[in-house]
Amino acid sequence: MNGGVIGFGAVGCGGFGLFALQQLVQVPGLDLVAVTDVSGQAATGAGELFGVDVAAGLDALLERDDVDAVYIATPPYLHHDQAMRALAAGKHVICENPLAIDLDDGAEMITEAGRRDRVLVTDFPQRYDPLFEAVARLLPSGSLGQFLHGSLEDLVSDRTLPPDHWFWDRSKSGGIFLEHGVHFFDLFAGWLGTGRVQTARIGVRPGSVVEEQAGCTVRYDGGGWVDFYDGFRQASSTDRQTLKLYFELGDVILLDWIPARVRVNALVPPSQTRVVTEMFPGARLDIVERYAAPPREYWSRGAEQEPDQVVDMPDPLDPPGPPDTAGREILKTRRYGELLRAMFTDQAAWIRDRDHPRRVTEAGGYDALATAHEADRLAKLTGLAVDEDLTTVYGRRPDHEFRRP
Repeated sequence: MNGGVIGFGAVGCGGFGLFALQQLVQVPGLDLVAVTDVSGQAATGAGELFGVDVAAGLDALLERDDVDAVYIATPPYLHHDQAMRALAAGKHVICENPLAIDLDDGAEMITEAGRRDRVLVTDFPQRYDPLFEAVARLLPSGSLGQFLHGSLEDLVSDRTLPPDHWFWDRSKSGGIFLEHGVHFFDLFAGWLGTGRVQTARIGVRPGSVVEEQAGCTVRYDGGGWVDFYDGFRQASSTDRQTLKLYFELGDVILLDWIPARVRVNALVPPSQTRVVTEMFPGARLDIVERYAAPPREYWSRGAEQEPDQVVDMPDPLDPPGPPDTAGREILKTRRYGELLRAMFTDQAAWIRDRDHPRRVTEAGGYDALATAHEADRLAKLTGLAVDEDLTTVYGRRPDHEFRRP
């Protein structure tokens, strides 16, 4: 490093890559010095946009002494080769999801990074979301009782994914569970610990072999199970994500792909009201029903409870009335940028000081990939059968567990 400044080289200058680099260049102590892409036009455009050098290829980028770390924003099937070459050149690596397509390749990458004492992380920005932290505090607090069940519904438009896009090619993307689902597997693992896939299914677009839906159920060591659904078949105006966590005494609903809005409904005594509101600073709390003395009986899980009031905490950024689609998109994009900057800052701190505790580590990328592989394996146990309406394939309970290298 030059005076503590970490020089970055970027591989992949597509739309998301450019968005991420816009965040990287805003982080103090990080310096984007060169970019490269298989498309010379894309690389030239990125070089002009950021005022940096355009390398003739990955090898040329890795030969530069001013490149300390490499950001990889290429299709998944390229991650293993590019990351291994970067590590061999002594560079740190931050890679877009998934870590790799093949699980053994992912293990090899992590082993090599450990041997060389280098960063090799998958970009999981949701770990840096204030709402992730809020839920992480809420779960062990017991304020809403025991966690019972969760769900993730990711309804995505395919408007930016034409039929010839690499996303639909399993050999390049790994399929929906790997390319997309790893984000959410990591999110819930951060809250609930190790998860084991129970069932899985894949939906095929009618009249084709395009896999456009994927879903699974995961049971977590931290209690409860979570149902995941990713579908790439929504109209653009209905593109949305809803994440729900159900407790004995209430529920938490997070909205947007990068959760930027939250709503909490809870049955809590006044003694717990402050605890809950402090976990979601800035939220408005409304009491929608109060129980007069003597308290009304409330039965839950075979025991009597005596709550005093029902509270509702709508997000202050989600006021009543017609949805402001444009405003929410701006909010989501701004939040996404903030989290990417936090991710780059966190990893850079570890590069400078190995004692720095990172929120995202190498293990997270591998564990999410292992969960995705198990879901994919279960979904394909009986093979795919295309029909005119909808194909859904169900799997069985896994007979083994993946173990982190």
